[in-house]
Amino acid sequence: MTNTKKRFASGLWFDSQAEEAARFYTTLFPQSGIGVITRYGKEGYEIHKQPEGKVMTVTFTLSGHEFMATNGGPLFKFNPSISYYVVAETEAEVNTLWEALSKDGQVLMPLNKYDWSEKYGWTSDRYGLSWQITLGKVSEVGQKITPLYMFVQNAFGRAEEAIRFYTSIFKNSSIDALHKYPAGPNMPEGKVMHARFKLGGETFMAMDGAGNHAFSFNEAISTIVNCATQDEIDYYWNKLTADGGQESHCGWLKDKFGVWWEVVPVQLGDMLTNPDKNKTERVVEAFLKMKKFNIATLEEAFAG
Repeated sequence: MTNTKKRFASGLWFDSQAEEAARFYTTLFPQSGIGVITRYGKEGYEIHKQPEGKVMTVTFTLSGHEFMATNGGPLFKFNPSISYYVVAETEAEVNTLWEALSKDGQVLMPLNKYDWSEKYGWTSDRYGLSWQITLGKVSEVGQKITPLYMFVQNAFGRAEEAIRFYTSIFKNSSIDALHKYPAGPNMPEGKVMHARFKLGGETFMAMDGAGNHAFSFNEAISTIVNCATQDEIDYYWNKLTADGGQESHCGWLKDKFGVWWEVVPVQLGDMLTNPDKNKTERVVEAFLKMKKFNIATLEEAFAG
């Protein structure tokens, strides 16, 4: 539900704090800002149970990475299976980000010196969203903020398979780094310790999370795929649901690894922000009935 021109955005599911969180995050990172805010109408209340006028979605950008925050109620909670890897180029920046993001959150790995970084820490913030902050050079990664997928539970050991699957689907993709655990006591030899790859020219990261974890991928964080045509929607929908993936509602799907995606027409953003409430209400009523989005049906609803 975003009219961004980039191929990807990160979807974040909040109970009712989407706008508050977006405004907090945009104060922390350079080249950041709030985009479009949409609100719930009367239509679809029997499904979404949200009061008319409440913020529905907020699009925002953090240092070039695009997000869409949704107020969807208390159904889904963030967990560390997907985190955001942030490269800070000075110790002062590391410290500032760490202080802000760890305040009232939960530290997962203390800010310290590690084998892979002179200064690194992993924390969940006050909203439960996870961040890995490291001292380094943005030029080495290609972007300041990168989604990192940690494969745990039933998905453990499948990070490399997932990377090869994703890079086979999207054009302009590549595997840029693939580091595996060495042999050793309590080491999952051969599993992915850290990987960096590109999809559509944008950088992503992945790892196999060794050990026991009480969480796994869920709908709280999704990867939004922005599509300009119905052919694109059909292509990505079919590819990402293949081999055991599952269709959900309103453009949502779960792939065979348990990762959630939203395959969305870019036209929807303009439809939902149109000043004519009758048009937007008809569009919402139409898409709430859909699994895979159908652009022609949305345009018919919009036109009335």
